[in-house]
Amino acid sequence: MSNTATIPGPAKPTDDEGNPSKGTGPIPTPGRARAFTTRIDQRSHDDPGVRAALRRGVGKDLDAVPFMHRFVASWLTDEQTHNRDVQRAYYTVAALIAAQRRDQYAAAKSKASKKDEPAADEANGETAQDTSGALAEKTDAEPTAAKRTPSRSLGHAFAEGVIKGGQGVGLRETSAETRLNLLTRQSVDGLHRHLPGAVRQLRDRDVEIDWAQLLIDLCQWRRRSGAIKRTWLQDYHRALQKDGERRAREHDDDRTSATDTDAESTPDTEPQA
Repeated sequence: MSNTATIPGPAKPTDDEGNPSKGTGPIPTPGRARAFTTRIDQRSHDDPGVRAALRRGVGKDLDAVPFMHRFVASWLTDEQTHNRDVQRAYYTVAALIAAQRRDQYAAAKSKASKKDEPAADEANGETAQDTSGALAEKTDAEPTAAKRTPSRSLGHAFAEGVIKGGQGVGLRETSAETRLNLLTRQSVDGLHRHLPGAVRQLRDRDVEIDWAQLLIDLCQWRRRSGAIKRTWLQDYHRALQKDGERRAREHDDDRTSATDTDAESTPDTEPQA
């Protein structure tokens, strides 16, 4: 039998920051959204069967993804099952997460970093016994730190893609802005239709996406699209502005350093009589 027969839902209150039935309506809380996206990421990384089943749902309607229900339905509250927009958001985000390259999953990066930590400790002459307590302390602290991590909108992601473009691996500014503006002009159906291409464009350049925030935004698009669009566009332009100011400061510092170096290297000369 396949080991993909079941996928645990939000079994523990800690995944939901409380009882899901006592939430704030059908829109998931940030904690619940992050618990869902983290779990989908983990299972997609660990199990090829889960990954294949979920990624088949990219760009498809709710009624065309019977193979996804096994992995998503258990996360929906009774109230959410009566809201098609919310259900669709869960399924869309799950499919997009699964469609990443295997090395791009957060679970893959976490595993890689854990493999690197012992090697670094050994290089510093520390023993496994010396570091075990520190690693345990770090692991215990991660959930709290994750909850405090500021959310990142899709506008942030597109700005990061442009910034990477300055390093030769990202997006051209005109391309990113055109794609983002296209998304902000969409209805619910249009957004779900165009989102896979936009996400693929970002992930092909290793731009990180805040899946939990994207899930929340999709859930609310019909009612709050104006505010969400404004946030995406403001975040995009503000991030680029900050990067431009940073690069200008670095350029000024480099020029100052070069001037100081030239002054120091110029020999003092005595005026000739």
